[in-house]
Amino acid sequence: MPTSIDGHLTGTGKKFAIVAARFNGAIVESLISGAVDALIRNGVRDQDILVVRCPGAWELPLVVRQVIDNGKKKPDAIIALGCVIRGETPHFDFVAGECAKGLAAAQATSGVPVSFGVLTTDTTEQAQARAGLKAGNKGVDAALAAIEMVDLLGRL
Repeated sequence: MPTSIDGHLTGTGKKFAIVAARFNGAIVESLISGAVDALIRNGVRDQDILVVRCPGAWELPLVVRQVIDNGKKKPDAIIALGCVIRGETPHFDFVAGECAKGLAAAQATSGVPVSFGVLTTDTTEQAQARAGLKAGNKGVDAALAAIEMVDLLGRL
């Protein structure tokens, strides 16, 4: 029988940062609320959660990298939250794609888990549904992934 290593949903004693875009703020605030609630429900103390806001999804990778590089306050994981809604121009493709690439690079080069909670939708209605109305709350999902990754990396 092979050995199996899995991460568990236990955030006790861990520190998390939520880096959130202000653009599409009503949607992102719902994602933040969901993420904070999920962290607290899984043992993370309120004082061990840092919320940092930046202008938009384009800026998320730089701010995430700065949070990682901020020595004393370095979190065990970061939850990146934002919302990019497709419009009539290719702007969506550039912002969403570069945001994802930048967050992946920050995670890969730092070793700090960066959970991707950036909605990329075609419509405002789709975004609202994914921020807690009908399709769950992707902020919760991103927070749970961050908790699990911290525990998994600790087990490895």
